[in-house]
Amino acid sequence: MYTFESRIRYSETDSDGKLTMASLINYLQDCSTFQSEDLGLGVEYLKEQHLVWVLSSWQIVVERFPRLCERVTVGTLPYDLKGFLGYRNFAMLDEAGSYIAKANSLWSLLDTDTGKPRAVPQNMMEAYRLEEKLEMAYAPRKIVIPEKGEVREPLVVKKHHLDTNHHVNNQQFIQMAMEYLPDAFPVKQVRAEYKKQAFLNDVLIPAVAEEDGRIVVSLGDEAGKPCTIVEFASEPWR
Repeated sequence: MYTFESRIRYSETDSDGKLTMASLINYLQDCSTFQSEDLGLGVEYLKEQHLVWVLSSWQIVVERFPRLCERVTVGTLPYDLKGFLGYRNFAMLDEAGSYIAKANSLWSLLDTDTGKPRAVPQNMMEAYRLEEKLEMAYAPRKIVIPEKGEVREPLVVKKHHLDTNHHVNNQQFIQMAMEYLPDAFPVKQVRAEYKKQAFLNDVLIPAVAEEDGRIVVSLGDEAGKPCTIVEFASEPWR
């Protein structure tokens, strides 16, 4: 597993002095970015090759949220590459080596000129050393949206929502969705299904529904098609 060590910063914590979900997700995606950069397959390389990795889904299971100044190890491992798809695990561990969080993700490699999938090239296949996937209860990628979701006020995509690919970053979608959680809702698992990219000044229509210990937020376009579906659960997948 590729890893880096860090310490929970004040800027990453909430009003209780614990790491926020948004900051946890940033740690995870930074970890895979660090690995790609160290392998010479990072942002500039992808730009030169007219390629981009786009996240298709997240499943993040949280045992606890670490506190301010706690030392952590963040890790990632790719466990399968086939066609244009990449499967990758993530983890955050404490100083004792216990898991704070585990995650599973699915990525798609796209050609930036055509917008269509492109098979993972051989040099990437060789550079990303595949490992055994982490032990966890793997949830389905597809998220079922409960009926009778409540439509909320539209959101407009701003500059701070964008990343180097000039679309809304995956963490930003989740942070938008978290605004609709009740204050006391205990998040033990987050799943996100990314269906369509969103860009600067796009209008997103949130629809919020609650069912059986989970809250599902669909962020759709003005035509009613979901861009991202986010599920927050009070218990992880069994």
